[in-house]
Amino acid sequence: MPVLSVDSISVSFETRRVLDEISFSVNQGDKIAFIGGNGAGKSTLFKVVKGIVRPDSGRVILHGNTTVGFLSQNMDEQDLSSATLKPRDMTDTEIRLKQIEAELASDHSKEKLDEYASVTSKYEAMGGYDYEFRIREALAGLGLKDISDRTDLMTLSGGEKMRVCLARLIVERPDILMLDEPTNHLDADAIEFLEDYLGSYGGSVFVITHDRHFIDSFANRVIELDGGHITEYRGNYDSYRLQKEEFLKTQKRVVENLEKELEHQLDVKQTMLSHRNISGYHQREKMVDKLSAVLEKERARLPSGQGRMSFSVVPEEREGASDKIVIAVKNVSKNFDDGPMVFEDISFELKAGQKFFLAGPNGCGKSTLLSMLRGRIAGFDGSVFISASSTVGFMEQFVPFEDETATCYEELIRRSDLTVTEARSLLARFGFRGDDVFKTINVLSGGERSRLYLCLILEENPDILFLDEPTNHLDIESREILEDALAQYSGAIICVSHDRFFIEKCADKVLGFADGTAKLYDSYEYYRKAVRKPKLSEPVQAKAEVKKSRPAQNQAQARKERARTAERIRELEKLIEEKELEQKALEEKFVSGEASRDDYDLYACNAAVIEKMYDEYGALC
Repeated sequence: MPVLSVDSISVSFETRRVLDEISFSVNQGDKIAFIGGNGAGKSTLFKVVKGIVRPDSGRVILHGNTTVGFLSQNMDEQDLSSATLKPRDMTDTEIRLKQIEAELASDHSKEKLDEYASVTSKYEAMGGYDYEFRIREALAGLGLKDISDRTDLMTLSGGEKMRVCLARLIVERPDILMLDEPTNHLDADAIEFLEDYLGSYGGSVFVITHDRHFIDSFANRVIELDGGHITEYRGNYDSYRLQKEEFLKTQKRVVENLEKELEHQLDVKQTMLSHRNISGYHQREKMVDKLSAVLEKERARLPSGQGRMSFSVVPEEREGASDKIVIAVKNVSKNFDDGPMVFEDISFELKAGQKFFLAGPNGCGKSTLLSMLRGRIAGFDGSVFISASSTVGFMEQFVPFEDETATCYEELIRRSDLTVTEARSLLARFGFRGDDVFKTINVLSGGERSRLYLCLILEENPDILFLDEPTNHLDIESREILEDALAQYSGAIICVSHDRFFIEKCADKVLGFADGTAKLYDSYEYYRKAVRKPKLSEPVQAKAEVKKSRPAQNQAQARKERARTAERIRELEKLIEEKELEQKALEEKFVSGEASRDDYDLYACNAAVIEKMYDEYGALC
């Protein structure tokens, strides 16, 4: 059953159509991952639902008394002005409750007692009586302890503010959780806590994220936004990848055959004109117009590909043996200003061509160790050896450039021996096409800065590459292309990352931090198994207790409802199977070139019908 419907929403910024007649529903219990390239319009759609952005056309429908909780990437859009972790309406209700209790000392009228009962009931329904306990549990799960006594939340760091807002939403339990990049600023323990919570959440979940492992943990639907249009997929990220691959194969065939048919009809139209068959010419002209409209619509369903990274690293032979040690760390310990130890007794050796990834909770010392290896931090115990003959490259979380007024093209030419054609071709492979190459660095977004810097580093091809969270600001497709590039990279890599997919794909070893030190593990999974803490069961327990407290339904009526639901599920399965067989037959006609204009119209109509049936099927299952 839908709890939220987005009906033909369109939004344009100047001449760019960000959302183009977007329509979909969020059903009760849906766990949706909302994905797409940076700047595709995902956050804009969230703001439309929230009412911050007014669409050019279309509407948002909240069904019944549906409540929605929002988490924004921009902390300026979150209300942290109060001196308490409690929501404002809960605080107001609590204040009124105390006022009534004081008034009851001298006023025992029925009206006052009724008001007291009403406000008490409201406060209980809000969860006010156990709020303090639940918010402390949520904050602890997200890695924030001893913060509930803070009186000025505006002084918290950006990451702390985000986790406070997320904890509030977890405790409030709205019907729909709409979260924009919730795993930003979370370490592995906090992400796993959130995964457990969302997996057991009784309401609906609608999440913008680039974290593929996170999507796999909770999603039963994936909605992808590209070029102003959406495509929906069933299942988690792994399912999405398989379905998208099949969808693209089919869609490319559809487009290719439409193009051939259009070319044929244009030839026929021209022949009609040359033979002065004006009536036939006008008929063909109408057919060409309709076919062009269908072709434009089907082309729009293919990925736009604009601004995406597309590159590969050509493996290069390097001097020296492959087992040459390029970094050796022995019994290294570090503290700051005689304070508590950051970490101690870390030892490892990195050989030429090996890729080590540093993983661990926030504040454990990953970036500190990375800076020590680069010679940026001194004053530590132990020894660090780095091969004197090795060239080194580095990319940190915020990438600096010497001249912020230089264009992307000028910066690449300055740091390489490339020709004009080679430079523009390389920049295009990193997503800088057309006039984008002449953007000055100071106007680039965070993701664009990262892409440009990666372009420069990989062109220099150093023997050792230090990376600090290189996938930050990159969308999913760009992350995957980066992974492929680094997998082919012939040099050694030391990388700090929270991106589990990235680590699992590229790492030879994981230097995992725990209990004040770090050890090497063969994989990220082995590291997490070794250090994983018992998981908080509060969300699951709370959900179970809510179920226990509900009155039992009329058993006979419940059986009838289940029977009707089962019958409808069987009916939908049969109808979907029939329609998909019909689609397969049409696709064969497309491939063979035997399809008519009516076949293309029928294919598009069937696709819409199948989509609606899947929506109903998902809501019933």
